[in-house]
Amino acid sequence: MRRPEPDPGWLDGEYNARAAIPDAAAIIGRWSDEAAAVRRRRAGLYDIAYGELATERLDFFPAAAPGAPLFVFLHGGYWRSLDKSDFSWVAPALVDAGISVAIPNYALAPSASVETIVRQVLEAHAWLYRNAARYEFDRERIVTGGHSAGGHLAAMMLCARWPQWSANLPERVVRAALSISGLHDLRPVAAAPFLKSDLRLGAAAAWRLSPASMPPTPGTRLLAAVGALESSEFHRQADVLAAAWPAGAVATMVVPDRHHLSVLEALAERGHPLHEAARALCAGP
Repeated sequence: MRRPEPDPGWLDGEYNARAAIPDAAAIIGRWSDEAAAVRRRRAGLYDIAYGELATERLDFFPAAAPGAPLFVFLHGGYWRSLDKSDFSWVAPALVDAGISVAIPNYALAPSASVETIVRQVLEAHAWLYRNAARYEFDRERIVTGGHSAGGHLAAMMLCARWPQWSANLPERVVRAALSISGLHDLRPVAAAPFLKSDLRLGAAAAWRLSPASMPPTPGTRLLAAVGALESSEFHRQADVLAAAWPAGAVATMVVPDRHHLSVLEALAERGHPLHEAARALCAGP
């Protein structure tokens, strides 16, 4: 029996997280200001090309010591908004903990499809792996993390078949991932009216681009974190990946007293359990 289609209004209510947060615009504006302050005060390499397109650029914040692990942060915005330059503030707490940080950009919908965006992020990770010696991080300790749509992209990096992408890549380029409020089943997301016209994904394409529809690379692991104050669908998105992937591949974390935006801020708060979890993923087993 075909499952009933969710009510469009309910989907908008569940997934339009900014509309549910009264001060969302102010929070995102503060992020931009804090990111600009980081770029003024912190050592970093900006707008490094990982591909030929203008959107294929990344920022790199080096740890003090060579041979550090690398944390790759992928921004959210439902694949259609925001920019790497809005998220430089994610880097300092991780860099101070001895972890290098890369923040790639990617093209945005509707000009780019979600599939194109996934391919760009694959290329960013492949480029980082190949250039690890140049930027003095440990290519065996690459961890990717992202927020919301960035969480989807982070999870997809664990599903990549890297040798098929490029013959000079190993089976495992990314060892672990952190998906914060991540979207792992795109079918309801693509059907939400406030996103539908920009994403242009039918149900079959949405499922094909869902991490829940494919197995992860053996030996990788993912932490799916969600704010306790987020909608039921964001909680389900974490649970659906834990149910779909092999036992032990996914751990889940509910972050108390955090909504869809404030949960990301926990990543940059020294001593917060989410920040410590990211450090543990970078340290490895």
